[in-house]
Amino acid sequence: MWLNPDEVLLKNVLKLWVTERSNDFFLLQRRRGHGESNSRITGLLVGALDNVLDSTARVTPFRILLQVPGSQVSWIIASGAAIEEVNKHWDWLVHNLLHSLSVFENKEDVASFVKGKVKGLIAEEVQGRQAAQEDDPGKFREALLKFEVHFGLPSSEKLVTYYSCCCWKGRVPRQGFLYLSINHMAFYSFLLGKEVKFVIPWAEVTRLERVSTALMPEAIRVTTRQRQREFSMFLNLDEAFGVIGQLADIALRRLLDSKGLELDRVLQQPARITKRILEEQAIREYVLALFRLPRSENLHEVASCSVWTPHARCHTAGTLYTTDSYLCFSSREEGNLVLLIPLSEVLSIEKADSTSALPNPVIVSIRTKKAFQLIELNDRDELVENMNSRLRALHSPTPYYTFYYDTGYSDEEEIEEHVLNNIHQLNVVSQNQDQEICVCLCQSTDQVKERLWEDHFSEFGRGVHMFRTEKIQKLVAMGIPESLRGELWMIFSDASSDLGSHEGYYASLVQKSMGHNNLATEEIERDLHRSLPDHPAFQNPTGIAALRRVLTAYAHRNPKIGYCQSMNILASVLLLYAKEEDAFWLLVAVCERMLPDYFNRRVIGAQVDQSVFEELIRERLPELAEQIPDLSTLSSVSLSWFLTLFLSVLPFHSAVCVVDCFFFHGIKAIFQLGLAVLEANAAELSSSTDDGQALMILTGFLDQVGNEECPGFPSSSPAAEETSCSVAKGHTNITDLINDAYIKFGDLTVRQIEQLRCRHRIRVLQAHEDTTKENALRLVSPDVSIPPEKLADIYDLFKVIFLPSWHYCDSNRSFIERQYRLDRPQFKSLYGLLVPWPDVSNQHTDTLANRTFTLLDQDCDNLVTFRDFASWLDTLYFGELNEKIRLLYCLHIPPALTETEDDPSVMKSPLLSTNRPLYVKDYQDQLKQMLQDLAKEKEKDVEKPLPLMNQSEFIQFCKTLYSMFHGDPEENELFQAIATVTSLVLQIGEVGHRGKIAGSEANSQEGSTAAGGVDARKGSRSSATADNEWTVSYAQILASLLTEQALVNFFEKPLDLSAKITQAKESQYQQRKENVPADSSG
Repeated sequence: MWLNPDEVLLKNVLKLWVTERSNDFFLLQRRRGHGESNSRITGLLVGALDNVLDSTARVTPFRILLQVPGSQVSWIIASGAAIEEVNKHWDWLVHNLLHSLSVFENKEDVASFVKGKVKGLIAEEVQGRQAAQEDDPGKFREALLKFEVHFGLPSSEKLVTYYSCCCWKGRVPRQGFLYLSINHMAFYSFLLGKEVKFVIPWAEVTRLERVSTALMPEAIRVTTRQRQREFSMFLNLDEAFGVIGQLADIALRRLLDSKGLELDRVLQQPARITKRILEEQAIREYVLALFRLPRSENLHEVASCSVWTPHARCHTAGTLYTTDSYLCFSSREEGNLVLLIPLSEVLSIEKADSTSALPNPVIVSIRTKKAFQLIELNDRDELVENMNSRLRALHSPTPYYTFYYDTGYSDEEEIEEHVLNNIHQLNVVSQNQDQEICVCLCQSTDQVKERLWEDHFSEFGRGVHMFRTEKIQKLVAMGIPESLRGELWMIFSDASSDLGSHEGYYASLVQKSMGHNNLATEEIERDLHRSLPDHPAFQNPTGIAALRRVLTAYAHRNPKIGYCQSMNILASVLLLYAKEEDAFWLLVAVCERMLPDYFNRRVIGAQVDQSVFEELIRERLPELAEQIPDLSTLSSVSLSWFLTLFLSVLPFHSAVCVVDCFFFHGIKAIFQLGLAVLEANAAELSSSTDDGQALMILTGFLDQVGNEECPGFPSSSPAAEETSCSVAKGHTNITDLINDAYIKFGDLTVRQIEQLRCRHRIRVLQAHEDTTKENALRLVSPDVSIPPEKLADIYDLFKVIFLPSWHYCDSNRSFIERQYRLDRPQFKSLYGLLVPWPDVSNQHTDTLANRTFTLLDQDCDNLVTFRDFASWLDTLYFGELNEKIRLLYCLHIPPALTETEDDPSVMKSPLLSTNRPLYVKDYQDQLKQMLQDLAKEKEKDVEKPLPLMNQSEFIQFCKTLYSMFHGDPEENELFQAIATVTSLVLQIGEVGHRGKIAGSEANSQEGSTAAGGVDARKGSRSSATADNEWTVSYAQILASLLTEQALVNFFEKPLDLSAKITQAKESQYQQRKENVPADSSG
C-alpha cells in the first residue's frame, strides 16, 4: 500500500533490510530474515525487535524507499505484506515517474514531486473509506492492514480503534496490540519467536472491570464464560476502558435485545461506528442524562464558555451543549449551576462587541423579556450561525407555559373536557378532608415555603430557563409546597415544552384509544383500583376515569412499552398535583427520558441500576459490604425503590418529597437516598442473620420516615398511619434524610452513573442470556433423553453457529426474534458436525441435510428451532429402533423430499453391489414374518399413518443406508443384510404392484375410474405415477429390516454423543482459528 512519505535518516544502519531492486531514485527492500529458510535465528531476533519497537515490518516486510542522489535522507513511500503487492507499486513508479524525474535539475524538486504524487494516490485510495475519517489516516491504514493480516476476519468486520498494551498470562506480560472492532476485541503479540493472538467476540464478554494488583497497578480485566484476560500499560487507560465498555455494550444491545432497549440509529448501523462516533455518543448520553432531554435529541456543538449569573454578580465557567431543540449549560463542577433553554423560547441569538472584559460575547434573548450572556466562546461566528439556522427552522412555537385544550369536541369529548377541567377539584376535595388534621401546621408550613420559593423566583428566574443552583436543591429537600408542585415538576422535567409543542395531542390520543381492548388495557383495568386505594381522589369514578385515560393514552402512544406495573402508582401521584394533560406529559418524561429502559418488557433499566447500586454500596459503604458479601438481597429489596420512586415503601407525604428530588436531580437522587437509607441501618443490617430479617429492618425504618408537616392523606402502611400527623420520638424526618444523602453522597455525579450503567448493562444482558438458556433447556429437557450437560453443550454449539452470521447479516429481525433458530446454511453446518454416520458422499450428505431441514421446518418460516433440533438429535442418538427408521423413512418422502429435488445419479448408478452374491431367504418365510410384524405396527400407525414410499424414493432410502454403514466394523455383514432386505422389499413391491394393476383393469371394465387409493400420500403425485410405480409402506420396510439381526444390532447400538460434541467443538474451534480466531491462546 502507498504510505504518507516518512523520513528515514539512516537508511540501513542495523542492516535490517536487504535491497532486492534499485535504480537512481527508488529502492525495493526486504526485511532481513523474511523468506530466508537458512536464517531462522536472525528472523526471530528481527521479529522480536519489530514487535518491541512497534514496527510495521512484522506485517509488511517489503518496502519502497525514495532516495535523492547524494543525500543521506530517504523516504518510505510504500510497503506490503507480499512481494507481488510491492512489485505492482514498483512497476507503477518505473513506468509513470522514473523517466520524468530525470528532467529535474534540482534534486530537492524530485523529492517534492514524488511525495506529492504519492499523497495524491493515497487521497484517491482512501476517499470515502474508513481511514479517511480518522485523525491519522496513515497510521490507521497500517493498523488496519495488520488487523486484516493477523486475524483473517470477514471484510465486513470493521476496525474501530487499536491500543498498544500488555496482555498478562499469569505473571508474564506479553507486549502487543489490542484491536477493537464492531464485533470483537483481538490481541496480537510476537516476541522472540512466540506468537500470541486471540479474538474475543463481544457477545461472549460477561464482565468488564478495572483492577489493581502488585504486578498491575492499573489494568482492564475482561471476563468471558470461559476465562479472564488482563490488559495493562495503556497510554490512556481511561479512554481504552471507556471504548471497550461502549463497544461491548453496543454489540450486546444490538445482538441480545435490539428491540427492547433504546439504541441510537447511528449505533444500529455498525459500519458507521468509528472512535469519533463513540466519543460523541458518550458525550451525548451524558448530556441527555444530565438535562433529561428527549432521546431523539442530537448533540451538535460542545463549547467551553462562561455565563453571566445575576444572582452571583459574576460569570460562571462551564460548558455549553447545543442540541436540536435546546441550549444547555453546566458549570465545571457538576451541579453547581445548570441552565436549560428550549429553542422554542428563544427570540434571538446575537453576537455583541468583544472587549477585554467580555471576549466573544453572545446574547440569547427569550420570550419572557430576559437575556443570557455567554462569553469566551471559541469559534463564535460558526456557533452562532449554526444555532440561528436551527432557530429559523423551528416553526412558530407556542409561548411557554400556555395550557389549553381543543374546544371543537364531540359529545364524548365534552365529557372528557369536563374531566380535564375539573380534575383539580379532586385534589381540592381531598385536601379539604385532610386539612381537618393539623390544619394550622399545614397552612403555616406551606405559606413559609411559598414565600421562600417566590423569593427564589425573583432572584433566579421562573420557568424552564431558571438558574438551577445548590440553593434550589435545599428548597427541594424541604419539600415543594403543594400549590407549586405541579408547576415545578413540569419545569424540572421540561414536560412543559412537550405540552406546549403538542397542541391537542393528548385529547386526540384519548379519543383514539377509547374502546380499544388489548393486553395493556386489560392490565390497566386490573390495576386501576390498586393505585393509592386509600386516597379519596381514587375512591370515586371521576378519579379512576382520569387515571384510566392517562394510562391508556400512554399505552396507545408508546405500544413498545404499553403498560408496566408501577406506572399506575406513578400516574396516580402525578394526577394529584397536576392537570390531567400535564400528568400525561410528566408520565412521558419519566418513562422515556428520566428512567430510560425501565418500563420495557424485561425491566432492563431497573435491573441495570440495581447492579450499579450494588457497586456503589461496595464503594461507598465498604463496611456494610464486607459484612454482607452477597448484596443481591439488598438490591432485590431496593428494586421497588427505583421502580416506584419510594412511593410504595414510604408514607405518602414523605414519598412525594422524594419525587420532588427525583424531578430535580433525576435518578441520582434515588441512588443517593438509597445509600443514605442503608447507611442509617448499617449496624442492624450487619447483625442480621437472614434475608427476611434484613427486609424487616428496612421496611420498619421506611415506614417510620415522617414529615414535620401533615401528610396529604394516610399512608398505606399501618405503621406509618399511627404517626401520620407528626414525627414521633425516634422517627426519621424525610428532610433530614434527604439532606443527609446530599451531604454524604452528593459527590455522586451523572457522569459516574452513566459510565457505571454502560458496564453493568453488559452483566445484566448476559445474565438474561443465561436465564434464557436455562429456560430453553428446561423447556426441551423433558422431551428428550439427552443428559442435561450434553444438552447445554449442544445449545452452545447451536449459538456459536448462529452468532457469526448475525454479526454481518442485514436482517431486520432482532436477535430475540431469531434466537434459537437456524436458517438452512447454518443448520447444514451444524448437521455436518453432529450427524452420527460418516460423511461418505458430500453430495448425498448435503441432500440429507436439506431434507432434514425441510422436515424440521414445520411452520415453513425457513428457520429451525433449538427444540426441533434437539428432538431430531435425540432420535438419532437415543431413540428406539423404530423411531430411527421412521425418521429415515420420513426423510425420503414428501414433504422432506420435494418435487424439485433433482438427483438423476441415484437412478442411473446401481446401488446393489455387483461383486457380492445376493442371498435371499425363502420368500414365504419372509412374508409370514413381515405380516406378523405388520400386525404389531398397524396399531401404532393408525393414528398418524405415513404416506407410502414409491420405487425411486425407496432406492434413495437404500442409498442412505449404504452410506451409514460405510466404515463400520461390521460393514460386510451390514451390506449383505441390506441387500437381502432390499431384494425382499422389491419383491413385495412388485407383487403389490401387479395386484393393483389387476384390480384397476377389473374396475375399468365396470366403467369405474382408478382412484389410486392404494397410495395414501398427501402429496401431489398423479394417479398415472401411482399406476406406473409400485409402493411400499413404512410398516413393510420396518418389518423387513427387523428380519436381519445385523441391522437390528446396528440401529440399537449405543452412540457416543459426548465424543461427537467434543469433535464438533474442536471443529468449530479450528474453523474460527482459520477464519474468525477464537479466544484460545494459552
